[in-house]
Amino acid sequence: MSSKPTTSPAQPVSGGAPRKQLTALDDALAELLSHATPLAGEGAFETLSTFEADRRVLAEDLLSELQVPPNDNSAMDGYALRLSDLSGPGTVLPVSQRIAAGQSPGPLAPGSAARIFTGAPIPAGADAVQMQEFCSAQDGDRVRIDRIPAPGEAIRRAGEDVRRGAVVLTRGTRLSPAALGLAASIGRATLQVARRPRVALFSTGDELVMPGEKAPADMPAGAIYNSNRFLLSSLLRRCGCEVTDLGVVPDDFDATVAALRRAADGHDLVLTSGGVSVGEEDHVKPAVQALGELTLWQMAMKPGKPFAYGQVCGAHFIGLPGNPVSSFVTFLMMVRPFLLKLQGASRLSPEPVPTVAHFSWPKADPRREFLRVARGATGGLELFAHQGSGVLTSMVWGDGLVDNPPGTPIAPGDLVRFLPFSELLS
Repeated sequence: MSSKPTTSPAQPVSGGAPRKQLTALDDALAELLSHATPLAGEGAFETLSTFEADRRVLAEDLLSELQVPPNDNSAMDGYALRLSDLSGPGTVLPVSQRIAAGQSPGPLAPGSAARIFTGAPIPAGADAVQMQEFCSAQDGDRVRIDRIPAPGEAIRRAGEDVRRGAVVLTRGTRLSPAALGLAASIGRATLQVARRPRVALFSTGDELVMPGEKAPADMPAGAIYNSNRFLLSSLLRRCGCEVTDLGVVPDDFDATVAALRRAADGHDLVLTSGGVSVGEEDHVKPAVQALGELTLWQMAMKPGKPFAYGQVCGAHFIGLPGNPVSSFVTFLMMVRPFLLKLQGASRLSPEPVPTVAHFSWPKADPRREFLRVARGATGGLELFAHQGSGVLTSMVWGDGLVDNPPGTPIAPGDLVRFLPFSELLS
């Protein structure tokens, strides 16, 4: 990654003056992440019940003090036996013991079989388990073995999943249900995790109305419902954050300065939506500069060009676009990895999956584009018809995004870079 941000070509505007160059997304993300020092100091970690640690970031290496499974055990319901006692298919053996999970069996008597159930310990002397579907119970506690098993068949070996002393989960792992089950399997009732980032959230805009305040029929001309407040709050919580919702700030410089100062107090990050463009009523940029500094401003990304990063009164500041799709996509590409790095996560962004496009995209935008798509019946990607930055229905309809490089048309059959929402929203 270059240390000097690259930019997209300058674009002419009316009168022939060049437009300010935009920072490439990869360079903007690298710059943003360079400021995301993992949370430290007193209270940077907390101990949680393993039940409560889903999606949190592990702050310790987990070493196993035991092996899993603790002993050889049966993978099937059937009969444990000694292969040397079988003369061929149809051998009949007496059943010398019955072993259920949790029991401690005696050694297998020579020339006999042991009735055994899934998860039960293998008796000493047995070297295979034949599943019950290939056995026939006989009168007088005997069993007929109708098929000769392979050596070691249906036996789960001690320690084949986890060895004693092994690191089963590393610091920086974002905990999933499977990871929590693994932690429990080595006896961990509690886990040390990174504390939640504290985020203050507000929107700017005189046009914003909260659902419930006015019925649709009573909405004033030009007013819109504040969807960003809901989607960003949910996205922040999915990233493990504590969210303070500061509501809507009017389009006023002094009000924006006051809101930023209040938001920075006691929070790690101030996140806003709207007001980061270049209009006369976009007051976020000058307000941030009055209280701190801006490091990043606008990216070569579609949707999502308006983007700001800086510091305000000791807190990180990120400003997102006001259009809901732009805000959504920019959060996934920029804010999510930033928040995960604050928590010390080792994996910040999913890898794109090469997938076949079943659509045509002849336009070649000079910016890097994120197209809303869904998997079709045959596994290829279909394109949502309307790719506008205000079309939030596309994010509900879609399965993910195509990460399309600048200036790249797409034809049906092309392999594209697919980012599934199942990864981006986990």
